[in-house]
Amino acid sequence: MSSQELLIREAKESDLPSLIGLFAADTMGGHGDTNDPSAHDDYLRAFRAITASSDQTLYAAELGGEIVGTFQTIVVTSLHGRGSSAMIIESVQTRGDMRGQGIGAAMINFCIDEAKGRGMKMVQLTSNAVRKDAHRFYERLGFKPTHLGFKMALK
Repeated sequence: MSSQELLIREAKESDLPSLIGLFAADTMGGHGDTNDPSAHDDYLRAFRAITASSDQTLYAAELGGEIVGTFQTIVVTSLHGRGSSAMIIESVQTRGDMRGQGIGAAMINFCIDEAKGRGMKMVQLTSNAVRKDAHRFYERLGFKPTHLGFKMALK
């Protein structure tokens, strides 16, 4: 990163075009994200559901007044582990031209610090199986591939 300070803050509704752009530019994710204006209401609905939840937070990473990354955290409390809570890190994206500059690490470390500060015992995330570079990145940050995930697309 340059001498500019990376600001990680809760996302605002006015950030939506930039955040949507990050996801739409992701050719590996396969989530069908798009900058098409006809999809804006879907994103707005999701944004409002996230911000209305006390267990979810959507963040924007800003550098020099521009959105350069985003991620979402979800807090889950389970009966197993004696009622422990964990933070799930989801939807991590760094703008393509800004990768390799420490932004992703800053976002993940923000999550880890937040979870520790809230007394959580674990942070966890999933990563698309095709994202080998991302897997190496997460392992460098101390994450271990301990579980195998399964998904089922519903129509």
